[in-house]
Amino acid sequence: MPEGHTIHKIAKDHGALLNGRPIVVTSPQGRFSADAERVDGAVLKKIEPHGKHLFYHWDTGDIGHVHLGLFGKFRIHTGDDRPEPRGAVRMRLVAETATIDLAGPTACSIDDPSVRKEILGRLGPDPIKLRQNKQIMFDKIHKSKRGIGDLLMDQSVVAGVGNVYRAEALFVCGIHPLRSGTSLDIAELEALWSTITAMLRQGVKDGRIVTVERSELDIPKGKRIKRGEATYAYKRDHCLRCGTEIQHLNIQNRTSYHCPTCQPG
Repeated sequence: MPEGHTIHKIAKDHGALLNGRPIVVTSPQGRFSADAERVDGAVLKKIEPHGKHLFYHWDTGDIGHVHLGLFGKFRIHTGDDRPEPRGAVRMRLVAETATIDLAGPTACSIDDPSVRKEILGRLGPDPIKLRQNKQIMFDKIHKSKRGIGDLLMDQSVVAGVGNVYRAEALFVCGIHPLRSGTSLDIAELEALWSTITAMLRQGVKDGRIVTVERSELDIPKGKRIKRGEATYAYKRDHCLRCGTEIQHLNIQNRTSYHCPTCQPG
């Protein structure tokens, strides 16, 4: 499932192609047809990301909502290239300069603005966005006996963190994923927020997840860091820093990675 940095980059890249333009909206697959008719030909004012959600603000007052889930994917065609839809395309957006197809999302709908408000109301703060209230995250963690590795994946606690950023942020902060939320002090919570924020925002800039410091890999500036080398603990056999064998835990049906030496229990 795409993590928050991917969603923000989609909003930025797609917005550059679509915002402020009238859009032809269709549903080649058919499952989105009634919704598409509500905004077909309308001007898209902006695409708003929050966590793993995208909100499309139309000049009709309607709000589109997309959640990619595990299988959702966008396909972009630019210029005059208007190929026939491939596969089960749920939503097609056609502007003068681009065609964007969406297939396989968990959610894709056109709604009253109250639906957006309700969705945002159940999500935690998004660290990528400015002026977010980190205290909401702190309060929810402090009150919970659940493990922090579980809490960070809960989108009502903090929006946009997925399996990779969970493992990497906890590693950098030296926190074991099974430590209860109630056991974390304010300094640890501040460090987690700061680390998550920096990682996610860097992910938007890079267009990929790279959490390691280049100096720790002895890779010269300008050379691309390979995917398998881009993390400290996630999907590594041994800890990048101390060489200890990385341990695996099953937390909410997702594999969590940690170093027992750098992240003592």
